[in-house]
Amino acid sequence: MLEGLTGVISGIISGMGMGGGTILITILVCFLSVDQKVAQAVNLVFFIPTSLVATIVNIKNKQIDWKLAVPIAIMGALGAFLGAFIATKINVGILRKMFAIFLFAIAIFEAYSWYKKYVKKN
Repeated sequence: MLEGLTGVISGIISGMGMGGGTILITILVCFLSVDQKVAQAVNLVFFIPTSLVATIVNIKNKQIDWKLAVPIAIMGALGAFLGAFIATKINVGILRKMFAIFLFAIAIFEAYSWYKKYVKKN
């Protein structure tokens, strides 16, 4: 049941373009005791159908700037290849720490953005 709920929540966040994989990996590792490398691989499989559905919806709504999307997608594919290669060579403990640092950096950025918008109104 938790797996299904995890998929729904991650799918909703992915469909909104906000990185459902981050939520998915966190839940898999922290609450379902899945190995970090396995969780990241599951995330990649999860990403295929969710991104396909979101892409179809965005194409129908004419919300894709193809001149921007194509070069980013090509370079993203290259980056994904390099990242997957590196991930297979890195110790799982280091990979977990890198993921934690990534999440922490996002949290700091979001907190600062919220502070600028709502607290520090000049």
